Parts: sequence; C-alpha cells; structure tokens
Amino acid sequence: MITIVDLDIGNLQSVANAFIRVGAEVTIAQTAEAAVDARILVLPGVGAFERAMNRLNERGFGPVIRRHAIERRRPLIGICLGLQLLADRSYEHGRFDGLGIIGGEVVLLQPKPPEYRVPNIGWATVRAAKPSAMFPAGVDGQSFYHVHSYHLICKHAEDVAATFEFGGAQIITAVERENVFGVQFHPEKSQDAGLGLLDSLLRNVA
Repeated sequence: MITIVDLDIGNLQSVANAFIRVGAEVTIAQTAEAAVDARILVLPGVGAFERAMNRLNERGFGPVIRRHAIERRRPLIGICLGLQLLADRSYEHGRFDGLGIIGGEVVLLQPKPPEYRVPNIGWATVRAAKPSAMFPAGVDGQSFYHVHSYHLICKHAEDVAATFEFGGAQIITAVERENVFGVQFHPEKSQDAGLGLLDSLLRNVA
C-alpha cells in the first residue's frame, strides 16, 4: 500500500495514477493522522519550497514523515519538490529549513553557457551514480522529464543515486540512502522510463 501526502500543491493525482499503473494500491493522506501507519510514504509536490514546508508544518506532517523515515525506517519517496523538502534547507527566495532527512542544501541552478536556461524544462539523460533500487545494475542512460529552477547539493556523496548534465555541471537528480529515496524529475510524466523506475523501486522496497 502506497500512502501519498496531500499538500494541495500540484500533481498528486498524476502521481497516484502512475503508481496504480505499476500495480500499487494507493491511498491519499489529507491529514497527518492518515499517514501515521503508512507502509510506504510518498511526498510529491510542485511549486515553492517555503509554501510546501508551511503546509507540512501547518498540517502536522513534518514529525510524522521524520518518524516514518528515521525512527521506523520505513520507505519514503520524495518526488520533484518532495525531493527538495527532504534536505536540510533551501535558499529559494530566502533561507528555509527542510525536513533534514537527507543532508544537503537546495540552491538555484546557475548554468555557465548562455544556451542553458532556468527554469530547466524538458527531457534529460540521467546517469546512475550507483546500483540502487531505482537504478538497478544495467539500467542507465534513460531520459526523464524535468521542470525545476533549484536543485539539491548533497552533503554526503554516497546519497547520490543519479545525475544529469546541465550548464557544464553534473546536477543531482536522484538520491537514495537506505529506506529514503527521491527524484527531482517527474516519473509520472516520463512515460515508460518513469513507470519502469517506479516499478523497480516498489519491487525492491515493498
């Protein structure tokens, strides 16, 4: 059973539909109480970091998500903005604390060649940094759909699961540490590659 956190900020239904397409049972948690006993918790989102963290805190999701991942060591999956919320902090229009589950900071994309534009919108070839639940051995070089202006810089290199090239730098687009997973791209908009990633992830953590 997949439990998806509902913050009223974006693409929840399309994320739910993607998990259903790979055979998962899905429930939506509109309150923190509904997420307390989740087996696998999914944190999706689009938009601004500050607004999302305010929603998390106002609805009491923050402590529930941290307990789920850190104390109970149950699978947690962050998608797009949901990945960024796992970090220690973000510098999007100020300095704002995140959930502090994955060590790192979220900063603005700053490409050097002028042909790269921010926000980064479109398909990018993703390279696995290590064999993982999302990118098992032999699965590499697929394209996924990105829409973002900010990106995560991990404190610990071993948390990096995949990167893509943007503006002369390797940008982190997926993280994995034990029971915690996150992707900057939209698997629900990435066609077969996205569904394949979700399927692989669930088969390895369910």
